[in-house]
Amino acid sequence: MSQIEPDPNRRPVVSEQQLGLIVYLLYLLAYIFGITALIGVIIAHVRLRDSTNPLLLSHYHFQIRTFWIGLLYVVVGALLAYSLPVIGVIVLIWWVIWSVIRNVRGVLALNENKPIEEPTSWMFG
Repeated sequence: MSQIEPDPNRRPVVSEQQLGLIVYLLYLLAYIFGITALIGVIIAHVRLRDSTNPLLLSHYHFQIRTFWIGLLYVVVGALLAYSLPVIGVIVLIWWVIWSVIRNVRGVLALNENKPIEEPTSWMFG
């Protein structure tokens, strides 16, 4: 059996910048479908290892941290919702506001071809 060699002159179907945007969109779709955030973080982890573009590396770090910190907020909020319902709901509302702001800021920065200033921030980058 012959192996198929990749064509080095062929451009990718989706650019690296478009992949970064897709991750943000998958995160935003997760408010409706849930599983799309998992797909997004997998893409971000894979591209983080393969990318050499500093601008996109800042976005991938930011996206990965958005997912894992957000998951922490959701778990803590859900657990608190059973024992301290008011506090649990406040934590979950904070998570929604926090994650929407992070994702919108990320999309806007990527659209303007700007890196995330503080990709390791717990707040809004």
